[in-house]
This record gives sequence, structure tokens and C-alpha cells, in this order.
Amino acid sequence: MANTNDNFSAGEQALGYLYQVRFALLQMVRLPEDAACFIERDDDLDFTDPEEGKILASLKHKARGDRLTDLCPDFWKSVRIWLVRYKEREQSGGSPTFFLFTTGTVAEGSFLENFLPGKNRPDDIAATADSILETTTSRTILKTKNLFNALDEEEKNDFLSRITVFDNQIRIDNIPSAIMDRMRTVRPEFRSNVYQRLEGWWVDVAIELMTGNRSEPAYGREVSEMLASIADQFKADNLPIDFFGKEPPEGVNPEEDDRMFVLQLRALGLKTDRIRRAILDYYRAFEQRACWAREHLTVNGEAELYDDRLVDEWDRYRSIICENLDESSSEEILISTGRNLLNWVESNDSPRFRIRRDVSEAYVMIGSYHMLANESPSPCVYWHPQFVQRLQEIVAARHL
Repeated sequence: MANTNDNFSAGEQALGYLYQVRFALLQMVRLPEDAACFIERDDDLDFTDPEEGKILASLKHKARGDRLTDLCPDFWKSVRIWLVRYKEREQSGGSPTFFLFTTGTVAEGSFLENFLPGKNRPDDIAATADSILETTTSRTILKTKNLFNALDEEEKNDFLSRITVFDNQIRIDNIPSAIMDRMRTVRPEFRSNVYQRLEGWWVDVAIELMTGNRSEPAYGREVSEMLASIADQFKADNLPIDFFGKEPPEGVNPEEDDRMFVLQLRALGLKTDRIRRAILDYYRAFEQRACWAREHLTVNGEAELYDDRLVDEWDRYRSIICENLDESSSEEILISTGRNLLNWVESNDSPRFRIRRDVSEAYVMIGSYHMLANESPSPCVYWHPQFVQRLQEIVAARHL
């Protein structure tokens, strides 16, 4: 068993990065929609708020019961970062404010109490900071001391006036509930599903910000718009779409795929690119429907009733286009008829073919048809007018 107290474990550091991402999402939900956010740029979080201006925030997710005292390394490490940014204020166009968010508790009577929200800063706060820094032997804090001492008295007081410490902050595992509590327009039973999708999108945004692939900050209005978009998918006439653009982990191999629905497509002489498209539609519909079932988003019997509707619509149109076919019809005509039937399915956008009124994503319907065409031993739908008859002949021959 791994030693959770291993000093060289990366677990705490990884938890810190995850905390940054989740806490940033929580703040973007709380802040005005014009608020902008960077992650891991000038500090752990870098906010620009219309009212507060530029805010640099350090985040510390600490063990339960952790206390911050006068020479708390977390505080003074953050101060060192902030001092560098403070000295750059002329080039950056103004002085930011500095926040430390920590799950720990500021010790009663400590110097750090001066930085709690609503506290009046004493006139001699800079002198007190000097005297505390004089007592340190920590190499890390000594670096902070040297930077602090490079400021004159007025600058020291101005710098310290910009710091606020928010202790006893929400822990990482409680953030989802705090965000879900703000989803007043989402039905309670769906809030967890909505949150999971919102966080998944936000993680992608955070990665883009941290890797530098995105140069613009994330804005509060983006979060609001995405939340509204996801929430709309959980209304009575809709369902979430999670697999658009997704591909099977094992990849797609049209040439070697021998599933029933692929054999049906080969019987029509379709080109490889079109068969590949069908395999993707099948995969996305299969995974999407399984996801809806796992999350209890479709009611009992809804998926089965949807399949029955699809089969009924297919049978209705098949009867029309196959009406003039007989045993003497040429293979060319049979293939052409089968292609027309498949083309009709793939190009149909009628609401009658949707599992719910607002579920308009094409792969749901088309992929569901391929699932029906994949039923064994006899498919529920088929394209080549004689496919089932030929399949039965092949099976019978194998048993001779």
C-alpha cells in the first residue's frame, strides 16, 4: 500500500492544481459575467473584475486543521510572488490587489489576522512585518525578506494594504455542491449531470489557458452561456449530446469490420469513406444511448418505443420504393433501391425521427438505424431488398 505521508508524493501538488481549476470555476460562477480569468499566469489565478480591477490570487488546499502563523511559508511564498508583480506595476498599467485563499485557519493573535477581510490595518503594520521577517532562518522566506526590504516605507504600506487573506475556504470536494446550489433553473435530479458536463468543458478551457494555446482570458459570460446550453439539454423535450465528434478508442477500420450493419453497407457497394461515417454514427449513437440509460435520462421503455417508431417509418418507406420489385429485378436495380432507402434515412430531418422533439443531432437517428441493422440473427431493418433472404441462405448453407 502506498504511503500517503510520503514527502515525495505528488498527490498534494496534483490536488493543488485540481483545486485551482475547480475554485476558478466556482469564482467565475460567483463573479459578474464581465469578469475575466487566467490560470497559472501571474499567479495561481489571475482575475480582472469590473469593480475590483486586477486580482492575483494564491490558492492553498491544506490538510484539515492546518493553522497559519506568523512565519507561515504559504503566506510568505505568496508575498514573494506578489512583490515581483508589485514592482512590475508601472509596466503592467496599475497595481493589482492580492488574495490568498486557504482552506486553513489563521491562528488567533497572529500577524496574519491583520489581513482578514474587514480588519483595520494598524499604522505600524510594515514595521511589524519587518520585525517578523528578521526572525526567520528559512531560505525561502529570506528571499521574500530581501524583496520586501527593497521597498521604501510608503511602498511597504501600500503593498501590504493590497493583501487580503481568506481562510477557512471551501474544500475541493465541496465545490461541486456549491456550484450546483446556484443552478436554480435546473431540476434537482439533473444538477449533478449538468455539473459534470460543465466541469468537463471547464477543464478543457483551463488546459488551453495553462498551455498558452489560448491567449484570451476566460470570461464569466462564457460560463453562463455554457451552463445555460447544457441545462437546456435536460429539459423535457431534449437530451444531452455528449459524443459529437468522438471516435472509438480502438479506431475505425471499415475494411476489416464484419459486423452485420457493415456487411449490409458493403452489399450496396458503398465506398470506404461512407462506411467509415456509418461506423462512427453507430458508435456515437450506441454510446450516447448507453449514457442516457446509465444516467436515467430516458424513461422506462422510451428507447424501445423509439426503435419501434424508426422501424415503422423504415417499413413504410421500404414498402413504397420496393413496390415494383420482383424476383426478376436485376441486381443493379436492387442495389439502387437499397441505396435510395439508405439515402432517405441519412438525409431525413423530420421531427418524427427524433427520440425527443429537440434532439436533432443526426448521429442519434442515423446511428440508431445502424444499430437496428446490426440485430442478429436477423436485422430489424435492411437496405438491399434481398439482404435478409440472402443472409438466411448463407446461414442455411453453413449448417449443411
